[in-house]
Amino acid sequence: MTRRSVSWRLVTCLSSSPKLSLNVLCLVVTVFVLLQIWSFHITLQPILLPPSLLTYLNHHHQQQQVSHNDCLMEKLRESVTFLPLKDLRYSNKPLEGHTWFMSSLYDNQTKGEVQYQEFPSESSKGKLLCLKGFDKHDGSWNYYALAWPQALPVNASLKKGLTFVSYNHYDYGNMWHGLSAMVPFVAWSLRNQCEKPQRWVLYHWGELRFNMGTWLREIITATYSQEPEFVRFGDENTPVCFEKAVVMRHNEGGMSRDRRIEVFDLIRCKARNYCNISSSKTSKPQIGMTLLMRTGPRSFKNVSAVTDIFKRECKRVQGCELKVAYSNNLTFCEQVELMRNTDVLVSSHGAQLTNLVLMDRNSSVMEFYPKGWLKLAGVGQFVYLWGANWSGMKHEGSWRDPVGEKCLFPDTDRRCMSVYKNAKIGYNETYFGDWARSVLGKFSVRNMEDVVVRNHDGCQC
Repeated sequence: MTRRSVSWRLVTCLSSSPKLSLNVLCLVVTVFVLLQIWSFHITLQPILLPPSLLTYLNHHHQQQQVSHNDCLMEKLRESVTFLPLKDLRYSNKPLEGHTWFMSSLYDNQTKGEVQYQEFPSESSKGKLLCLKGFDKHDGSWNYYALAWPQALPVNASLKKGLTFVSYNHYDYGNMWHGLSAMVPFVAWSLRNQCEKPQRWVLYHWGELRFNMGTWLREIITATYSQEPEFVRFGDENTPVCFEKAVVMRHNEGGMSRDRRIEVFDLIRCKARNYCNISSSKTSKPQIGMTLLMRTGPRSFKNVSAVTDIFKRECKRVQGCELKVAYSNNLTFCEQVELMRNTDVLVSSHGAQLTNLVLMDRNSSVMEFYPKGWLKLAGVGQFVYLWGANWSGMKHEGSWRDPVGEKCLFPDTDRRCMSVYKNAKIGYNETYFGDWARSVLGKFSVRNMEDVVVRNHDGCQC
């Protein structure tokens, strides 16, 4: 009998008996379901391995995973790329845009606020700032890089807390240039819950500096209630990374006048608190006029004659008191107290005029120059005009000596600046007297109108 004939008979049999067909169908379905249940049960059964073998397999898998992660971290460490702090490609425009200092990075800036970089941050994608190199003569031999916190460069150390990294195109010894570099950090602190730095890193043209002028150091100590600590790098092959870093490279550039005034208000207030100097109106003269003298370059040729002129004019104004002082003979706190009692500051152009920011707002400044400065000294000669404006003072103009040392070249020849720069200053009795009378008169009016802003309340930070 063939297979085909058997199949035909089976189909014929089933079709002739419906009951039998139904029974067969139920049997087939039941067998199929049982097979499926059995198969599913088998797949759920764990493979029973000896405990020692199971432990070995788990440990081996973990080791492979750790080894893979270590390999990735090592590759990230090795991929950290250090670039020169001073990019010589931009030596012809070192202060423009991203500047030649850390030139691959751009600043964060909101209109009217300070320009800065912060690490880690969203713009750095969470990376930390790392620095290395200790060259004090060529900033292109000092370096910077960004690195993930989990993959710092080989041999790197990590500094905890906040670090301020300052770039100053000039220097930290000069009172004005140093203060200009500090102002943006104070502005940043005012916008960040008065946060204080644990340390400072100072750069000039990318070259490391480890100190600053005494006056500036005292200002920082007063403002942050702690002496500044300066980072020193061990050697050129040992990077230092910072848990949190704020970098400034534009000084007060970008800040609005209101923001600058706010910063100088804080500096003034903190300096007075630091020196235990009262801000009470009754503790100072009604009108204080101070002749802040220099010795040597840009000093007055005839100090006694100049003093007599201003003494005479001061006596004509009720409540006016004149003081003559030399800043190089005063401690920091003595300078703070002197400026606290000064409403009209009379001084020749020089770093001592930086003290003007310590006077009460709306006080007056009178500035004097030797011959030749207007034509040859450049825009830097106006820093105290700007400083007075930024700190809320009234710059009452300048007197420029028309008489002075003779130069072998025409007055417009830049070689003459070496003759005029440190020359002494003469006087004009008539002009000085009229000028002093006018300034004292204007201040008296402001004083009576109570326009002079005095710091009676506590400091903002």
